[in-house]
Amino acid sequence: MPPIARLGLAIAAAIVAADQASKWWILAVVMEPPRLITVTPFFDLVMAWNRGISFGLFNDHAEWNRWVLPGLAIVIIAVLLVWLWRETGRFTAMALGAIVGGAVGNLIDRFLHNGAVADFIQVHAGPYYWPAFNLADSAISIGATMLVWHALFGRSERTKSDSVGTSP
Repeated sequence: MPPIARLGLAIAAAIVAADQASKWWILAVVMEPPRLITVTPFFDLVMAWNRGISFGLFNDHAEWNRWVLPGLAIVIIAVLLVWLWRETGRFTAMALGAIVGGAVGNLIDRFLHNGAVADFIQVHAGPYYWPAFNLADSAISIGATMLVWHALFGRSERTKSDSVGTSP
């Protein structure tokens, strides 16, 4: 296995472990019984079950969500793993690892909780609330942001190696 792929997989494994541990803690300890816990004036712990995708889209409890969304997640994870296996850059490998780890964490939830993902982090500014999310969602968002950042502003590893020893 390429060393860069090992880095991405290690990040993915760490994210899956942290995500599942946090969800276990929230479900078994903190939200028993379910309630709203105000942590700061802009951050609450809540219990929300998302049967849809990001930001609660398609969260209509349709039966197809239970089967289509996990299948789609498996395909996306497989494509990202192939990309990770072929990747040569550390930054991109870390981003892919974050996305894969988050996707696997949420996929585990879908299998454990009848097609739903446990969301428990809620941030807000006054009366404006962001949809509840979890650590896996955060990892996916951070990884995707890293990929976009790198695509827009990063220099490829090939460009760096080609420019070594040349003057501008």
